[in-house]
Order: sequence, then C-alpha cells, then structure tokens
Amino acid sequence: MLVGYMRVSFADDRQSVDLQRDALLAVGVDGRHLHQDKASGTRDDRPGLKACLDDLQRGDVLVVWKLDRLGRSLPHLLAIVTDLKKRGVAFRSLTEQMDTTTPHGELLFGIFGSLAQYERALTRERVIAGLAAAKRRGRKGGRPPALDPERVEQIVSALDGGASKASVCRSFKVPRSTLLDTLARTGWTGPAATAPGHGEATAKRPRKREAKLAPASSDVLGSTQQR
Repeated sequence: MLVGYMRVSFADDRQSVDLQRDALLAVGVDGRHLHQDKASGTRDDRPGLKACLDDLQRGDVLVVWKLDRLGRSLPHLLAIVTDLKKRGVAFRSLTEQMDTTTPHGELLFGIFGSLAQYERALTRERVIAGLAAAKRRGRKGGRPPALDPERVEQIVSALDGGASKASVCRSFKVPRSTLLDTLARTGWTGPAATAPGHGEATAKRPRKREAKLAPASSDVLGSTQQR
C-alpha cells in the first residue's frame, strides 16, 4: 500500500499542499492515506508525520513529493528512512526519483548516507580546528565568566570585611548561585584570619570582670564575720 506525506511551512494561505496532493494521487496514493502538516521542517512535533509513520505497515511504501518535505536535514531524513527500512517499509521520493525498492534507489540512499557521514566528519573537524586556533591565541572555550576579575576582587574584599553573602548579592546585583560558583572557582573558603584575635580579646573580658568582683566579695565576707 502507498502512504503519502505532504508538508508546507506556513499555516496560512501563502502555501498550499495542492501541488503535492496532485503528484501523490497521480502515482496511485489513496486519498484516505494522505497525511499532511502545516509546520516548519525543523520541528520534531509534527502530528501529521507521527500519524503517517504510525499508519505504515510492513510492505507499505512511504511516498513524498520531495525529500525536504519529510526530513529537516539530511541526517534526520536518513534516520527516518533507516527506521522505515528496519520495519520493512520502502521509501519513494518523486522529485529526486529515489525508490528504495529498486537497486538505483538503494544506491542513491547509500550515497546520501555517505554524504551525511562526510558532513558530520567535516563539522567535527572544523570544530576541533577552531578550538585549537582559539587555544593558541590564549582564549578558552565555553561560556565567559559572569563576573570580571575586578568585581570578584571587590566581592572577596567585602566578604573578608564581614559582609554576608546575602548583602553582597544585593549590593553587587549577583545571583546567589553565581556568587557561590565564583567563590568556589577562586578558592575562597571564608574571611581572612583577623577574626580570631578579636575573639580572644572578647574572651578575656569576663576574666577581667571576675578579677574586679573578687575583692568586693571578700570584703563583704570580712565585714560579715566582724559583725
């Protein structure tokens, strides 16, 4: 059985599926087994395509007017056709005269597969070359840091001065998650070691107070005994 799929990119009247419909009906596709979408080819959530693929059974042939009506890219198209082949479903494109039920169509499909693999290899090669060139120029890949070194220094100085992380986030208008990530990268673990001396001075105050109170306590005891 022949099952047809049609697609146009716009949902308004600027494009119509009439040309595709006429071509599919002319080769013997039953109008009851025509599926269509009015959506961009880059979208994966095409209900018409999903219904079309679900309608296909072993021994059927999926027919499209043109290759770009089915897949959003060459790898996507090859993935669909490969899955159909595993299910025992053939594929036919009218414009490119590709028919996987014939040796000529199988050859074209193999060539397309080789081209897709070659395209992936070229893309990977260009990415690696670009990263290497950037590294030689001292640039690092990835997203740039959210805070420049000057602001990081100001933030660390504020925290060392006793400011809380919440107040630093408000003052510098920095999200807390960004602040914590920045501090982790800089290795900041806490305020500078100036607080312990202050803590020791605070701890000595109660002992001085006790020393002053001791004589007063003994004087009271002596006066009591004299009475």
